[in-house]
Amino acid sequence: MENPAKFISQVRAEVGKITWPTRREVITTTIMVLIMATLASIFFFLVDLAIKSGLAALLGFVG
Repeated sequence: MENPAKFISQVRAEVGKITWPTRREVITTTIMVLIMATLASIFFFLVDLAIKSGLAALLGFVG
């Protein structure tokens, strides 16, 4: 097992290498994620509606 002080110093060195996103980048990517999630939910809603309508028509025709 390594020396805990050495480990802490290595962790600090690695944290110093991190490039944190700017506030503008965070806001932009958040908005993009929300838009994509909305588009995906609309798409799956329409697909579900089409399948439901198709099955209802098929069952109404058969039964």
